[in-house]
Amino acid sequence: MKAALKEARGTDLDFVINRIAAAGVVGAGGGGFPTAFKLKTGRPIRTVIINGAECEPLLRVDQALMTRYPAELLAALATIVEASSAEWGVVALKEKYREAHIALEEEIKNYPRLKLHILPDVYPMGDEHLLTYSVTGQTIPPGGLPLQAGAVVINVETLYNIHEALKGIPVTHKYVTVTGAVRRPATVKVPVGTPVENLLELAGGPSADRYLIMDGGPCMGKVTSPSAPVSKTTKGIIVLPLDHPLAAVYQRDLNRDLKFALSVCCQCRQCTDFCPRHLLGHPLEPHRIIRAVTYGLADVTLPQALLCSECGLCDLYACPFNLSPRQVNRRIKAELRQKGFRPTGWGGSGPLPWREGRQVPTRRLIERLGLQEYSARPATLREGEVTVTRVRLALKQGAGAAARPLVGVGDRVQRGDLVARTDGGTLGADLHASIGGIVRAVEGEIVIEGGGD
Repeated sequence: MKAALKEARGTDLDFVINRIAAAGVVGAGGGGFPTAFKLKTGRPIRTVIINGAECEPLLRVDQALMTRYPAELLAALATIVEASSAEWGVVALKEKYREAHIALEEEIKNYPRLKLHILPDVYPMGDEHLLTYSVTGQTIPPGGLPLQAGAVVINVETLYNIHEALKGIPVTHKYVTVTGAVRRPATVKVPVGTPVENLLELAGGPSADRYLIMDGGPCMGKVTSPSAPVSKTTKGIIVLPLDHPLAAVYQRDLNRDLKFALSVCCQCRQCTDFCPRHLLGHPLEPHRIIRAVTYGLADVTLPQALLCSECGLCDLYACPFNLSPRQVNRRIKAELRQKGFRPTGWGGSGPLPWREGRQVPTRRLIERLGLQEYSARPATLREGEVTVTRVRLALKQGAGAAARPLVGVGDRVQRGDLVARTDGGTLGADLHASIGGIVRAVEGEIVIEGGGD
C-alpha cells in the first residue's frame, strides 16, 4: 500500500489537493466541509490531526476503519504531512478502542513523523476545539479554526477517502453504522444516495412497531425518513422506539419549550457549567441566553449563540427541566446569519481551572440517555459492498454551493463517472455516480436507476 502512494509522496501540496478535489472528498461527518479547501490554508501547518474520537454514542464507523485499514490510513496521513511540510501527523483515539489502537500501533512504527494520541473518554471529545486542545495544548480562539492553533483536523473516514483519491478513485460509497432498535446492528458500506430503508433491511429491520429514525448520532443527529438518501456525511442511522425518552426530545416544539422556560427555568446555570466550549474559556453562557430570550430582553449576550457547537449536553444531560438551550441557540444563529451579522472578535479566558472535573464521561451520558441496551450490542463492520438499484444524489453534499449537473435524463453512467461539478474556486464538492445505470431525474438531485457498474 505504501507503493500505491509513492507517486503522491514527494510531490507538492497542489498535487494532493487537486486529487482530493477531483474525487469530491468532503468531511465524512458533521458539516461536510470540502477537504481540498481545508488544505488550501495559506498558512504553515504544524500538526495534522486525525479525529478518531467518534465521540457520539453508538457510532462505530471510524473504529472499524482504524481496525481494518491501518496501513491505508497511515499511508495517506504520511502523504499529507510530507506534502504540507507539517511537523507531525497525529491519530487521536480513545484508549477503549483497543483493536484499533493495536492495529495502528503496529503499523505506525514505519512512520517517524506520525504518532498516536490517547483521548479521554468524554463527550464531545470529537469537537475540533476540544480535540485540538487535547492534542496540541493550544486553544483555538472562540469562533476560530484549528489552523489558528497550527492544526488541520481530518476525520478518519475522510482520511480513508483521501487514500482512495490519491489513487484516482472518487467518493462513491459511505460507511454507515445502523443500530438502535434493529434486529442485527451493523456497520455497512453502501453507495451514496442509498435510501435509508435499504439500510434498515440490511440490519434486519426495526425491532419496534412504532419508531423514529435518526441520521447521525443520538446527541447531534436529526430526524429523517425511510426514503431519505444516504449522503457523504451520513455516519449513522439510529432507530429509536417512539416511546423512548430520547425520541421525545427530538419531537419537541421549540415555541412550547420557550414558554416552558419562562415558567420553570430556575437559572441554576448547569447548562453553562457543563458547556464544553464555556469550559474552554469561550464567552458562551447558555443560561444567560435562555434568560434573555424568555424575557424578551435585548441582551448583548445573544450573539454568543454563534459559539455553540450544538453538542446537546445542555439539554440532554445538564438541564434538570429538560429545556433546550441548544435549540434556542440554533434559532438565534439562523436569525443572526440571515441578518448578515458578523462578530468583530471574541475574547477568551483560556481553559477554566475546574474544566477536567466537569467533563462528561461517555458512559454516564449513555446511561442518562437510556442507550445502555443499544450500546452493548456490537455493530461490527460487515465486509463487502451492498448492491442497490436506485440512488438519489443530492447536488449539495456538504458545506458550500451545490454542484452543477453534467448529465441529463436518459444518459447512461458508470460508477465513478463525474455527474456534477462545482465551478472552479467555488466552495463545494464534485459529485460522482455511485452506481452504474440510467439517469432518471436531474432537478435538485440526480436520480440513477440500474445497479450495474
